[in-house]
Amino acid sequence: MRLLPEPVRRLAAWCAVALLVSGVVWVVVRLCVTFRTTVTPVLLALLGTALLRPLFRRLVRAGLNRSLAAGITCAAVLVAVGGVGYIVTLALIDSGPQIASSLENAARSLADHFGAAGTSLKDLAAHGRDLLSKFGGTAVSNVISGVSMIAEYLAMAVLALLLVFFFLRDSGRALRALRSLSPGQSADTAEAMARRAFAAVEGFMRGTTLIAFIDAVCITLGLVLLDVPGALGLGALVFVGAYIPYLGAFISGTVSVLVALADRGFVVALWALGVVLAVQVLEGHVLQPVIQSRTVQLHPAAVLLAITAGAAVAGIVGMLLAVPLTAAASGIIHELRQRYA
Repeated sequence: MRLLPEPVRRLAAWCAVALLVSGVVWVVVRLCVTFRTTVTPVLLALLGTALLRPLFRRLVRAGLNRSLAAGITCAAVLVAVGGVGYIVTLALIDSGPQIASSLENAARSLADHFGAAGTSLKDLAAHGRDLLSKFGGTAVSNVISGVSMIAEYLAMAVLALLLVFFFLRDSGRALRALRSLSPGQSADTAEAMARRAFAAVEGFMRGTTLIAFIDAVCITLGLVLLDVPGALGLGALVFVGAYIPYLGAFISGTVSVLVALADRGFVVALWALGVVLAVQVLEGHVLQPVIQSRTVQLHPAAVLLAITAGAAVAGIVGMLLAVPLTAAASGIIHELRQRYA
């Protein structure tokens, strides 16, 4: 080994470290996938704790004991999530038939304008109901076969909410337990890493919530000015979708444009599309750099790669967890670099 040049030895050492880290990460990912019904609620609870801790602190400072403050915080979450879900569902149910009818009318008008070139569009409009009925039958069968999966998700959601209560109430005990389990003289380092990782997740959740609120307010005001029905529900959908970077904004924006197309016509739908694009440009060029740069430092390429990896591992839940977990890992790396540079 000593006969090799110094650059070659350094490269070999870095390759060995990379292989070791990759192997550990692969084992951890496989274990998380195997025990997803336990790991997923814990991770969701950590996100919820990072988001709700400011409210919990205010309640404690107001004189409430920690158990009562944590209970009120969790109850507020239930009310907020239930209200947002009700508003979004009601808006989509009311606008669903209008969206399908508007798309069918648009296809027929294109076929009338373009003649033979629009035949395929006309055929698609004519057979649209058959396609939807077949798809609906398949969806119903999938829903029936996936009842156990829905029950599993509900159980994980309940467990996550209970864990949020305990994480908020017993955060001091968790740090003391971490210090007691740390080997040797590494208790300070372990606590600093945990605090840095949680601060990164808290910053991500705080920044994302602020951006989601601004996006939802701007799009809701635009839809109200355009007299699009269900503007409040669509704004709530925008707020929820903002927690899944890029894809959530695309889905919520598409639904908003389709609702405008269904009820107000093609011209208003174009205006709605303009509102959505303007808000996305504002988010990408102003809100994200200003807000997220102060809360968590992640390059957009790292965000895209994290979302892709999370989707491959755990679907929508993986997409939701990928960015905050990456932010936590980035915080731990920065802490280690500061201590051992």
